[in-house]
Amino acid sequence: MNITFIFFLGLVFALVGVIPPGLLNMTAAKISLKEGHVRGIMFSIGACVVVIIQTSIAAIFARYLSKNHDVIDVLQRVAFVIFVLITIYFLFIAKSEPKEQVEPKIRSKGSRFFQGLFLSGINVFPIPYQAYMTITLASFGWLDFSQTSIISYVAGAAMGTFVTLYMYIFFFDKIKSKTLTSQKNMNRIIGSITGIIAVVTLINIIREI
Repeated sequence: MNITFIFFLGLVFALVGVIPPGLLNMTAAKISLKEGHVRGIMFSIGACVVVIIQTSIAAIFARYLSKNHDVIDVLQRVAFVIFVLITIYFLFIAKSEPKEQVEPKIRSKGSRFFQGLFLSGINVFPIPYQAYMTITLASFGWLDFSQTSIISYVAGAAMGTFVTLYMYIFFFDKIKSKTLTSQKNMNRIIGSITGIIAVVTLINIIREI
């Protein structure tokens, strides 16, 4: 397996999971605006440490599930429905303006790293998301569950998360000043990506029949 390719896969799928405006990226941007880029980066590093742990758990879980094809078949069908619903949401339902995120108040300015750990830790979505993605990639032969492959994928996922948070930190002024049309385009892009994943999932399901 090409570890560079596996690293890139981890980066791309992590980026897709984090790029929609949410608690982590909006909090990182707000910290950066109020306290400087260094604080925002410390928050992002803390978040990425948890992402490493979560993605590792997901990969181990996926390796276990890969030995039980009946469970994988059920998960693929559930994931297909979820991705279709997400696609419908972003293409037809999502509002043009992202909702304001409430930033938890933390008194100590030196605790941004731990704030990143905490907020990333309570977000458990990456575990099932990455478990499904690793199973899907393995079914296409793009990923195996060797230690080297898992480490490469986890490293890519952490880097993808950090890159996304970094973009929010340094370009938040531009992001929040985007026009209505630009936000609609962002929703369409996200919906298109999840739509592609749904199609790939459907193809994989059909292949297994």
